[in-house]
Amino acid sequence: MRATKMVVRRWARMCGDRGMSTAEYAVGTIAAAAFAGLLFKIVTSSQVKSLLLQIIEKALKIAG
Repeated sequence: MRATKMVVRRWARMCGDRGMSTAEYAVGTIAAAAFAGLLFKIVTSSQVKSLLLQIIEKALKIAG
């Protein structure tokens, strides 16, 4: 147990960055939300829907 604490402390000292600051966290959150919105737009487009339906229908034909 003591050795584990020593390793963790040593690692924490070597690692100068202990996480994102508030501004970095905000930018990361906005980027993630924008990426999610883009993916949602792509997946809900009519072209992607038709491709997904074709894949599902083909898989059901092969399985059944």
